[in-house]
Amino acid sequence: MTLFDVFQARKRIAPYVRRTPLIETAWLSEASDSRVWLKLESLQRSNSFKLRGAFNAVMARLERGESKSISKLVTASAGNHGRALASAAETFHLPLVVFTPADAPEAKLAAIRRHGAELRADGRDYDEAERRAKKYAAETGATFISPYNDADVVAGAATVGVEILEDAPDIDTLIVPIGGGGLISGVAIAAKAIAPAVTVLGVEAEMSHAFLTSVRAGRLVEIVPQPSIADGLGGNADPDTITFAYIQRWVDDIVTVSEEDLATAIAGLAEKEHLIAEGAGAAAPAAILAGRARVNGRRVAVIVSGANIDRVRLGEILLIREGRQHKGD
Repeated sequence: MTLFDVFQARKRIAPYVRRTPLIETAWLSEASDSRVWLKLESLQRSNSFKLRGAFNAVMARLERGESKSISKLVTASAGNHGRALASAAETFHLPLVVFTPADAPEAKLAAIRRHGAELRADGRDYDEAERRAKKYAAETGATFISPYNDADVVAGAATVGVEILEDAPDIDTLIVPIGGGGLISGVAIAAKAIAPAVTVLGVEAEMSHAFLTSVRAGRLVEIVPQPSIADGLGGNADPDTITFAYIQRWVDDIVTVSEEDLATAIAGLAEKEHLIAEGAGAAAPAAILAGRARVNGRRVAVIVSGANIDRVRLGEILLIREGRQHKGD
């Protein structure tokens, strides 16, 4: 993938996605003794960055003349990619089947249904949902579009990085959440092509850090992921994923954040910035708040990747934090 592919993706998807704001945050700047900006993909039209890759993947295939061979689309998702691909499939009148974990957030599942996709939300976890989706594609001839292991998806995600460096060319550090690796792969490739000296830092959940484990081992390692409020960051990557090589080459470091770190960041974004973020969306801010990302004196862009959190979960997190504040914690 090249920067040319990224700019082609940006031109292709421009009518369907929002150029999201990049805002400076005094809250995180003071917490880290640096200057910090938030890239608000939580305000994307699907409330996550996934819309960029989903639309690019569908539109690129149509441009390549694959429409005659596409009888149906199928994907696996923790929720956000499924929602985004359902929107793209609805726009271009393509049938879609989405496999998700049974415990995927209802906010995401409801949106998938709303766009008219066939939803199969009965996987034990993300890994099982992905296996079932790929099996369905093999048995039916449906076109499988991975949420991360797809060059067009990665190119669409990379447009986030281009926008950041256009809006703030002197940014020297990018902090990006890692799930399947599509977002950080695209952002890192684009950012390093535009500003080679920029540092790219990835953030995984402590409960599921497949890429940190794999980078340390020098090969893709299968882990046993544990439940996390950052459901979008859970699970293993496809053994043949393109993203691992990209991460090895272009990502400077990976850190992890705890469940407590994530919850604190979700509450902080709501209280200090009046922003809603899901667990995965709060991972990059959490790395700064918890001191996992050492960025003193730097100019930092933090990607808030999504806002699709269930109301009940959000309420619980806010109530717990409010109770602790009353107790002086």
